Amino acid sequence: MDKDKFLEFALSKFIRFGSKRFTLDNLAHEMSISKKTIYENFKSKEEVVQESLVAFINKLRSKIHESVEKQKSNPILAVIDVYRIGLDSFKSFSPSFLFGLKKYYPDVYVSISDFRSKELYALVQNLLQKAKEKGQVRDDIDVELICELYLNRLELILFSSKNLFEEYSVQELLEHIVINNLRGIATQDYLKKNNFMLEVH
Repeated sequence: MDKDKFLEFALSKFIRFGSKRFTLDNLAHEMSISKKTIYENFKSKEEVVQESLVAFINKLRSKIHESVEKQKSNPILAVIDVYRIGLDSFKSFSPSFLFGLKKYYPDVYVSISDFRSKELYALVQNLLQKAKEKGQVRDDIDVELICELYLNRLELILFSSKNLFEEYSVQELLEHIVINNLRGIATQDYLKKNNFMLEVH
């Protein structure tokens, strides 16, 4: 069994049908393997769910850091890329999948929650602080407060009463949730020099 492919396939099914509803019997049947084969590699279904999400997060982390490295001279564009990659990666995560994780696999849910609220938050805050030091963000802006008010609440905004991914494209959400807020805190000098590079690039 190719473990990486197995985990990717398992996650795609959990996302679509729910981590509780989609059983290991279903998974074994869909992959044409025995349930025994799964148990030779994993102790429980929770471990399958956990490892599939860890693999997803590791890939996402790698994509984000690669993109940030490319944009290191322009931290504001790096922030936009972070959220573009994040929105694109999470668009298939339905509210019911996330709520199901929180209810049935709270320890697994913590891994996603921690990645978003601690790791990504710290990365974005650090990038915006660098942008401020470079004169790209206005001096009167409290970077920590901006992150808390606008950028650290994406999950609540996207998955609160309805799934906004069903009505809007990733680019539309990116522009309205992230880019417009960044335009508001950027210096006029930065906006002029970058010829409004905060638009699609």
